[in-house]
Amino acid sequence: MNTRNIIAIVLILVSLACLLPGLFYDMMTIKVGAELPLVGTLTIHETTQSILNTIKTLHQNDNTLVAVLILLFSVVVPVLKAILLMVVLFFKNAGNRLGIYKFVALIGKWSMADVFVVGVMLAFLATRSDDNVEAILHAGFYYFLAYCIISVLAIQIMDVKDLGLES
Repeated sequence: MNTRNIIAIVLILVSLACLLPGLFYDMMTIKVGAELPLVGTLTIHETTQSILNTIKTLHQNDNTLVAVLILLFSVVVPVLKAILLMVVLFFKNAGNRLGIYKFVALIGKWSMADVFVVGVMLAFLATRSDDNVEAILHAGFYYFLAYCIISVLAIQIMDVKDLGLES
C-alpha cells in the first residue's frame, strides 16, 4: 500500500472521529425574542439541538420522512461509506472492489451531509439578519463540517491505480 492510501485510511478514521461528536454535540441554538418597552428583551422560544436530537424531534412531531432522510444521509451513508472504503483499501480479495469503490464515489456525490451543513449555515445566516431571532453555532456544527471536508478529501486522495482499481 502506498503513502496516498495510508493517508486516505488515516483521513477516513479522522473523519469518523469528527462524525461522532458532530452527531451528538449541540449544533445550533435558535432564540426567538421580542424587545418590549419597559420590560426589555423577552425570550419567546429557545431551542438547542444536535443532529440526533433533531432527528428525534422531527419524528416525534410527525415529520418522519424528513427525520428518516436526515438519519439516512447524515448517519447511515457516512458510516457505510467509511466501512466500504476500508473494505476497498484493506481487502485485496474482496469481490468486486471496483464496484464497491464506484458505489462509494456515487453515494459520496449524492450524500446530503454537505447539503445539510450548507442548510444549517444558511439558516444561521438568515436568522442573524432578523433582530428578533438569534442563532448560535456550536461545536457539533464544526465537527460535522470537518467530517464532510475530511471524508471528501479521503476519497480524493486514494490511489486507485495502486489498489488495482483502474476502470
